[in-house]
Amino acid sequence: MTKRMIYYSLIIIAVFIVGRTIMYLTNPKLGGNISKEYKLELEKSPNYKNGLFQNPVETKMPPPKKETMLEFFKSGINRKPDKTIENIPFDKKQFETATDTAAIAYSWFGHSSILLKVEGQNLLIDPVFGERVSMFNFMGPKNFDYQAKISVEQLPKIDAVLISHDHYDHLDYKTIKELITKVKKFYVPLGVRAHLEKWGVPAENITDLDWWDEVRFDADLTFALTPARHFSGRGITNRYATLWGGWAILGKTKKVYFSGDSGYFPGFKKIGEKYGPFDLAFVECGQYNEDWKVIHMMPEESAVAATDVNAKVVVPIHWGKFKLSLHTWTDPIERFLKASEEKNYKVQTPTPGEVVVGDTPSKGNWWKQ
Repeated sequence: MTKRMIYYSLIIIAVFIVGRTIMYLTNPKLGGNISKEYKLELEKSPNYKNGLFQNPVETKMPPPKKETMLEFFKSGINRKPDKTIENIPFDKKQFETATDTAAIAYSWFGHSSILLKVEGQNLLIDPVFGERVSMFNFMGPKNFDYQAKISVEQLPKIDAVLISHDHYDHLDYKTIKELITKVKKFYVPLGVRAHLEKWGVPAENITDLDWWDEVRFDADLTFALTPARHFSGRGITNRYATLWGGWAILGKTKKVYFSGDSGYFPGFKKIGEKYGPFDLAFVECGQYNEDWKVIHMMPEESAVAATDVNAKVVVPIHWGKFKLSLHTWTDPIERFLKASEEKNYKVQTPTPGEVVVGDTPSKGNWWKQ
């Protein structure tokens, strides 16, 4: 190779690197940066130290083992459904007519996306309706093939959106952009406001909370951000820049808990003591691995957490839509059901899109069909 060829090759490589860097830095899906003024507000939090948010208990996550990382490049066995999932089309009319404020109605759209009716209010939690949970549109984990897909246009009137943290599988750029003109109230952990404002959500429509903060939505409904053992970040350099958590949704007649993402920790008992018992709890159960169990519970721990928060009815979530770990796609629900056999709570396993009202049993083991 001549010197001229080497020279031109280096130029091509440099242009490629610069182009990719610009693409990364200008990618709107990354969200917003914490301004100096906003950072001063975050520094007032007892959970913010040395420029980062901290977990409620010591949480050191070692790098995944080499063999674990190599497994991600293999297809594995049953890590994804081998055919289209025949789920239930969301019935907007059925959901809208579930108006009895003494009951709870909800639809689970896979992973952690929930449409919830409590005290007559429609709440949308961690809505992710985009194709990929990644900073890129052309690569990254893609959703499983559902026969009946869900979109923002299919939803009823939404009174408020609640976000647990800023990871791509819980905070979706495309979905939020579509909700901006349809929703007037967004509730988020500290720091996540920066992403929503970057995407066009008016500042006055956003309420950000610290752990144990409570905010009154209306006369019958209060939201409280609860601690979780996890982390945050949408880019290469902003891990722990925003807070993460779960939600206690406290109604006049009913109470609901949404765990968000979390490793197991004693805080679940504190949540149960402070806000329980919960009539319904959505508890993380999926995308786990022994290498990162400190920030994602194993199914048996999810069953213990459901007991800790004093839940009457439990819906295992964070599974059934994306492959973000190495276990089979049905392993979370099968292990959770087994671990729950002698627990005091009931388990509901709704088909994605199904409308569930109160204690109505869901329609069975849909993942086995």
